[in-house]
Amino acid sequence: MIRDITIGQYYPVASPVHRLDPRTKILLTFIYIISLFFIDFFIGYGFVVVALYAAINVTRVPIKFMLKGLRGIVFILLFTVVLNIFFTPGGRVLFSWNFITVTEGGVKIALMMGARLILLIIGSSILTLTTSPIELTDGIESLLNPFRRIGVPAHEIAMMMSISLRFIPILLEETDKIMKAQMARGADFETGNIVRRAKAMIPIMVPLFISAFRRAEELAMAMEARCYRGGVGRTRMNSLQYKRRDCYAFIIGTLFMIVCFIL
Repeated sequence: MIRDITIGQYYPVASPVHRLDPRTKILLTFIYIISLFFIDFFIGYGFVVVALYAAINVTRVPIKFMLKGLRGIVFILLFTVVLNIFFTPGGRVLFSWNFITVTEGGVKIALMMGARLILLIIGSSILTLTTSPIELTDGIESLLNPFRRIGVPAHEIAMMMSISLRFIPILLEETDKIMKAQMARGADFETGNIVRRAKAMIPIMVPLFISAFRRAEELAMAMEARCYRGGVGRTRMNSLQYKRRDCYAFIIGTLFMIVCFIL
């Protein structure tokens, strides 16, 4: 399950989406996320599924690879659905027993929240799967540049966000190695109640934190050895440029948002 999380990974392949300006993809991702919260009817979610399926085909990233990332959020997804089913009142009562009451409105909200979470994860993963770390950093920094006038460190924020995203798969791989090492020593992470499983995670968290701090220190030393001093005076080999395909992408994203608002 650890290796099934695709957020933070980059899938190198030649596609129209990969060739888009990173600023365009970041803004389109925000438009997509905002559009999801406009929808409160299942027909709207059907439209989003069709649009997302078309976008995935354009990226040329295998659909199975993207769907694989949902396995890591199964617990969160089930928890969200169950919580809304049993604790959201409204509508006709479908089931009632003691303090447990399931209403028609609760089931509807639970299904919509589950669908929204799934679409949010898949849609957001397109950004990192189609954008290299350098492009993502440059795109975030360029979008934050106007806020430098009020003292916002655009380059540093962009660098931290990019490093955080790219460290996700590394830390997940490290967690997988630690779990296998502990299981080889007789550790059990799958049986027992919640308290016992939580205690069993302690031998994983301690070495994981130590490994994360060690990697952070090594990265800082490597950046200092290459005379990294932040964004002051920094030049780029490839400058970001908006092209005609970015304008077309913005038009498509705007139309998508308008349709979601109408639905």
